[in-house]
This record gives sequence, structure tokens and C-alpha cells, in this order.
Amino acid sequence: MGEQTRREFLKMAGFAATSAGASFMLPSCAKKEKVSLNKPNIIFILADDLGYGDLACFGQETIKTPNIDRMAAEGMRFTDHYAGSTVCAPSRCVLMTGLHTGHCLVRGNARVPLRPSDVTLAELLKEAGYTTGIIGKWGLGEPDSTGIPNRQGFDYWFGYLNQRHAHNYYPKYLWRNEQKVELANEVNHIIDGRERTPGGVATKRVEYSHDLFTKEALSFVEKNKEKPFFLYLAYTIPHANNEAGNEGMEVPSLEPYADKDWPEPQKGHAAMITRRDRDIGRLMAKLKALGLDDNTFVMFSSDNGPHKEGGADPGFFNSSGPLRDYKRALYEGGIRVPMIARWPGKISAGSLSDHVSAFWDFLPTCCELAGIESPKGIDGISMLPTLLGQGRRQKKHEFLYWEFHEQGKKQAIRMGDWKGVRLNVAKNPNGPIELYNLKTDIAEQHNIAEQHPEIVAKIERYMESARTPSEHWPLPG
Repeated sequence: MGEQTRREFLKMAGFAATSAGASFMLPSCAKKEKVSLNKPNIIFILADDLGYGDLACFGQETIKTPNIDRMAAEGMRFTDHYAGSTVCAPSRCVLMTGLHTGHCLVRGNARVPLRPSDVTLAELLKEAGYTTGIIGKWGLGEPDSTGIPNRQGFDYWFGYLNQRHAHNYYPKYLWRNEQKVELANEVNHIIDGRERTPGGVATKRVEYSHDLFTKEALSFVEKNKEKPFFLYLAYTIPHANNEAGNEGMEVPSLEPYADKDWPEPQKGHAAMITRRDRDIGRLMAKLKALGLDDNTFVMFSSDNGPHKEGGADPGFFNSSGPLRDYKRALYEGGIRVPMIARWPGKISAGSLSDHVSAFWDFLPTCCELAGIESPKGIDGISMLPTLLGQGRRQKKHEFLYWEFHEQGKKQAIRMGDWKGVRLNVAKNPNGPIELYNLKTDIAEQHNIAEQHPEIVAKIERYMESARTPSEHWPLPG
């Protein structure tokens, strides 16, 4: 029996499917009695490398983000929300599967495609009657692999499959479903004497990918306005074009910052964020114009902390806010991200939550919104009680776990207000664990491991038990 046939058989029979050692049962899509038959539309807007401090509603004092700030004013802002990882691919894998990086397939930025046995949120919502679409950056499967969006539950797909390809905002082509869409741009793939395919740097800039994504998103909402839809809008802004060096913050216009006395990359960084904010405003306006606003649940977040690439300097705008470090670190600045949820009439306007949550909570939250059971064995917990202010108690995580398989490999745990970080796991899997109290030391400046050996010992046990072996991402020892 082929893998795809086997998977479909398992779905029909309800037997267990396996993902990187985590076994779970595929749910029936029967509606729960407590959920309205009028399923809400679901939109998840993902920024790429946006820092905790890059939005005005999270403390940014310079970059203009009026539409996202309005989303926060009309919805709920989360102060303690975490990305799935500190880099793109694993963070997106966590978002789609509801499994943290100790259990999901993708735990670093290598090109590892999702398998037929991996169950995604798109598949679950599609089975529940949703039309599913992704626009932007995928990063979980190369062309013709088992991981492409159309083979992972998405009815419609437009954007970049490959992460390096997504560096270039003026690419030669993008993907629409399984077909290449040729663009008018021209691209040089030889950078500093090295082949940099499929990224490269444009030599003729005509069509800006972010603008195409916005156009596609507006069209998707228009076409699917009569039935429930799930739109995963994975914008690439403000990721840098790494191949372009100090000119990597590619944007058609530096407005409204062109006249600022700033380095060019910082103008580009700010202009990219404000451009995305403008287009999120256009999407929100489209929902209102179509009469979908009150029945559409929208979440906005970032896949990891701010980057230091393409000439960008995360310190210039204080992009990490009060947090330590940035992208590729498991300190707070690398993984704690802005998160906003909006659903008029359901989520209290102007509300604020310090509920500790993470990307792996999105899948069970959406399943509950759609009136279906979540798969057994996932790591996420539905956030709906917090979002809707329901009378039932919000379940909390015993701990949050991350592992990152680059730069010597790292692990991190958040347990209540305690944060444990272990570096250089590849060299020393039993090495020292740093300990911080986030309640009194959000910047993680004071390692207090020696004062709390019992807390360190508990975190160490979690680091050992919170992961399953993976052929792609083994840890020594």
C-alpha cells in the first residue's frame, strides 16, 4: 500500500498517524454541540522576522503601524506569546501541526518536506468544510515533494516554496498551486562568485512579491465570501534579501521615511513594515466591505524575532523591545513575538492578556472554532477561553519547549515565570543550564541557576522528556 493510500485509509479508519515519534488520532469532523453551526472564517497573518518591539502597540516609537494598532485596539493583544522556533521553517511547521519542536518533523532550516503522514491544520479545516488557501512563503516542501501546500490540505496556493527563493522580493517566478508563474523581473543568481539559486538579486525590478500577495489575498477573500474559508497569509516582510548584502531591505519606496537621516537599510526596514501595515488595512477594509467582518477571526503574529541581515540593525529601532537577543537565539528576543487576535463582537476590544501561549496552540484553537476535535497527542492547547472570555477555565501549559538545530544546537524551556536555556547541546548534551526569572528579569540579564538547583533539575528533566528522536534532528547522548 502506497504512503498516500495508507494515509487515506488511516483517516477513514481513525487509526493513529505518526509524526517524528508523536502518535495521535485523526479526529472526526463531527460538530461539537457547544459550537455554533455558523463557522467563522479564519485568517492568520504571519510576518517574517518582525520583532516584539517593531509595532507601535508593542512599544515601537518610530515606525508607523496604524492599521495593526487598530487591530489591537479592536481586539486582544498578547504579551507572552511565542513563535514555534527562532527561524522560519520549524516555526511554520509548528504552526501547521500543533507540535512543538521536540515533536514536529522540521527542527531547523534544512529542506525537509512534510510527509503524507503529517497532519496539518489545513487538512483538518478542509475536512470540516473550509476552503483553504495559503499566500506568501511556505518553506515546508520543495517542488514535486510531499510537502507542497496542495498536498498538505490547501485548496489554493500562491507564493514561494523555497526559503532562499523568498529572500528575493523581485523573483523571476512564483508558484500558483503546482505551476510556475513567470514574472517580469530579471535576476542574477551568481553572487560574489557563488551560485545562489533560487534566491539571487534582481537586476530588473518590476513586480514586487509582497504587493502580489496582497492582491491575491484580497481576491481569495472575494472569491470565497459565500462559505467558510481559512486563509494563511504568510507575508515575507520584513525579512531581508540575504544575498543583497547591505542593500537587502528591498522595498519599492522608502516612504514615509525617505527623508529621514537614517542608514538606507533602516529606512528600508521601516518602510517594509509600514507597507505591510497598509496592506493589512486593505484586507480589513475588504472584510468590512463584503460584510464578513463580524464573522472572521483574524490573528497576527511573527515567525521569530527580528533579524540582523541585509544591513538591518535590530538595535536601531529597538526591535526586540525589552527582550534579549534576536533571530536564531532561544532567549526571549528570538522567540517571544507580538500577537494580536481580532473578532468583532466576540473578542473584547482593547483587551490585554498575559496568558502564556505559543504557535502550537493555533491548531487546537482553530479546531474548536470550526467545531471539530483536535488530533490526540498534539502539544497545543486551545486559547478560545482566553480569547472569548468564556466562563470555563483556560487550561495552561505545564511548560513550553524549544530546540533549535543550528549553531551548535540549543534547548529552552519556559515553566511559569522560569526560563531555562542550554547552549551548545551538540558539543555537550549535559552542559549547564542558564536560569532566569522572567517576572523580575524579562531581559534575561541575571543567570540565577546556582541559587535554584531544584528548578534547574526540573527543567533538565523536561528537556530530556519533551522530545522524541528524529532522523533529521538527532541530539547526542
